[in-house]
Amino acid sequence: MSEAGTQVGIARARAGAMAGASSSGPTATTRATVLAALTEVMDPELPMVSIVDLGMVGSVTIGPSIDVELLPTYVGCPALDLIRSAVTQRLALFDRPVRVMPTFHPPWSSDRITPAGLAALATAGIAPPTDDAEARCPLCASADVVRDSLFGPTQCRSLYYCRSCRQPFEAIKPV
Repeated sequence: MSEAGTQVGIARARAGAMAGASSSGPTATTRATVLAALTEVMDPELPMVSIVDLGMVGSVTIGPSIDVELLPTYVGCPALDLIRSAVTQRLALFDRPVRVMPTFHPPWSSDRITPAGLAALATAGIAPPTDDAEARCPLCASADVVRDSLFGPTQCRSLYYCRSCRQPFEAIKPV
């Protein structure tokens, strides 16, 4: 199994433990049970962190339907349709209609990432959002790093190089 696969497994196990319910879904439909279920929905581009820990879940309203507002990390996020589908599929277990609406009000900010989300990113070797002067290598904690490219594998990440351990790494862009 790859390291990424291991991280996904760990995150899903953690999410299941936090939810306190099996994947068949909790019996009561409350904001808390919906949020607990959403901790099992991992970001497709950062599969080690849930959309809840990434701070992408805006409002959750329970009525005749479950309405969830998603805060995309960037305009034009290519993973948005996958996330919307995963949210709809996970919440379908509550046996009521689900509406997932992306919104930019309020806009997503990297400050929304939870401590658990930051820890999951660091475990995967991805540095937390910070400016270049404060960037540290997630592998050796050195501050002797340089940004190689503002553009990483996704819109929300940049590429860095650590001069101490000589390893490249990614960092979440601060927004």
